[in-house]
Amino acid sequence: MDLHFGDSKPSDEERAAVDALLGPPQSSWEGADRSDADLRWARGGRAARDRRDLLLPGLHAVNDRIGWISEGALDYLCRRLTVPPAEAYGVATFYSMFAVKPRPATVLHLCTDLACASAGAADLCAGIEARLGPGSGVGVERGPCLGLCERAPAALAVRAGDPVRTAVSAPATVEAAVLAASAPDSAPEEPSAALAVPQAGQDGLVLLRRVGVVDPASLDDYRAHGGYAALRRAFELGPAGVIREVTDAGLVGRGGAAFPTGRKWQATASQPDHPHYVVCNADESEPGTFKDRVIMEGDPYALVESMTIAAYAVGAHQGYLYLRGEYPRALERMSHAIEQARARGLLGDDVLGQGYAFDIEIRRGAGAYICGEETALFNSIEGYRGEPRSKPPFPVEKGLFGRPTVENNVETLVNVLPILTTGAPAYAAIGTGNSTGPKLFCVSGSVDRPGVYELPFGATLGELLELAGVRTRLRAVLLGGAAGGFVRPDERDIPLTFEGTRQAGTTLGSGVVMAFDDTVPLPRLLLRIAEFFRDESCGQCVPCRVGTVRQEEALHRIVARTGAAAADDIALLREVGRAMRDASICGLGQSAWNAVESAVDRLGAYE
Repeated sequence: MDLHFGDSKPSDEERAAVDALLGPPQSSWEGADRSDADLRWARGGRAARDRRDLLLPGLHAVNDRIGWISEGALDYLCRRLTVPPAEAYGVATFYSMFAVKPRPATVLHLCTDLACASAGAADLCAGIEARLGPGSGVGVERGPCLGLCERAPAALAVRAGDPVRTAVSAPATVEAAVLAASAPDSAPEEPSAALAVPQAGQDGLVLLRRVGVVDPASLDDYRAHGGYAALRRAFELGPAGVIREVTDAGLVGRGGAAFPTGRKWQATASQPDHPHYVVCNADESEPGTFKDRVIMEGDPYALVESMTIAAYAVGAHQGYLYLRGEYPRALERMSHAIEQARARGLLGDDVLGQGYAFDIEIRRGAGAYICGEETALFNSIEGYRGEPRSKPPFPVEKGLFGRPTVENNVETLVNVLPILTTGAPAYAAIGTGNSTGPKLFCVSGSVDRPGVYELPFGATLGELLELAGVRTRLRAVLLGGAAGGFVRPDERDIPLTFEGTRQAGTTLGSGVVMAFDDTVPLPRLLLRIAEFFRDESCGQCVPCRVGTVRQEEALHRIVARTGAAAADDIALLREVGRAMRDASICGLGQSAWNAVESAVDRLGAYE
């Protein structure tokens, strides 16, 4: 490997940030202030390369401490990890939360995505930018969804330092957002996660029954409300018994693909190659999705327990929680829960005294929607650009670090707890024959009570909207988020199941339900969806890299043109959409045309 470093040197603060993560350097080759004599030998090069997966945490360390990543800091981090600076630069510039050019230590991130756009984000952004000019010491950045859709419009302030400080303002006003940016420590405390669950405390809840009832910081409170009964049951059943229960329950993935969870676990457990890994995908970046955040903030120990069960079932001893970078409170809650579980013998070398070893490491994302795709997520953890891999081989054969890996999202994993405590038959009796169990739905937009709702599979769209208090003059409902599809207001009898939405010509996706009344300009909404996919395309494959740009350009032209000219661009959109759907490597490009197509064909958006 040929490493070419520049002449830039890290500042003392940058060096301290890296050393706090990696420990002090052992030689001049790694950047220690010693004689150049030991530069003649590259000691520990292979061991350093084996730590490449620490590149993303290292970038976070510098960005959190300084606010941006200088050439000197990047070179020093690369020396420590024996990573070519050119590759590390490609990683650093891949993520929207990192900056490689100087910027203020405080950055205010303003959401301009679908729910916030319909709640007046444009006026909010304009007002904040007028108040926080160039001399304010605050950088203002408009960006994609912050996962706070139930409290739109939303803003997130991040102030670099040791430690980094954050403050959330949602629903944001100009005054509240400016206060969050100028004095993060003085900003009002973020409301309880229970406020995002309109059903909190109601009887009959399964997945959300502890949110708003238990203290999310207390392990004793969690155990007093049934916590760790499922893990004890897992040890009684054994790994094969756990997989059999999950299979018999009919649990399928809740991230949108609906792949049978038991089959995935069985395929991983049967692989002779070791070690095996468990990865929890908590990088929910789909606009309109926030259910995983609510679970992690309101019931964090449930995720720790369910990850432990998944690992036990597939023979894994190490788990990774890939947590969205825009979720500071979820990071705090999950970090505390993991520390407490480890201290109490529920993680570590001897879980519950059963002689089984398992531990969890948190890896923070840094603002890349594509990292929700499982193989892109693996690349991100390993210290590479978060670009999807071609399949096969599939993750159950060669996943994280080239080893058999189970990857599930938060909602899928916490469903395992009621399966083991109530039994597969009782769980399968909930919902429908092909879509079993309860489902979480993220409802936002033009409703009176936005939030996360738990309903059994098979409930209709109308029943869910009635619970949320849908407003009059409804114009459209978006199912599945930006990658989903629009349905008409009169299609409220659509059953909320994977097969029901598919039969209706739309998709359930991860459970996003966004309602829009007639005050929301639909063409502008579609243009924002196109902008989102153009921004978030990783650029690896031509159909997506070019197609998302052409889609946005055509939508810009359609807004300004009518008649035959608009018809020509709609025909072009269909051609580009088919090419992306047929030839893109991953689901981002394959679904980038879905919402626009449904709006044209189902809603007559440009008639």
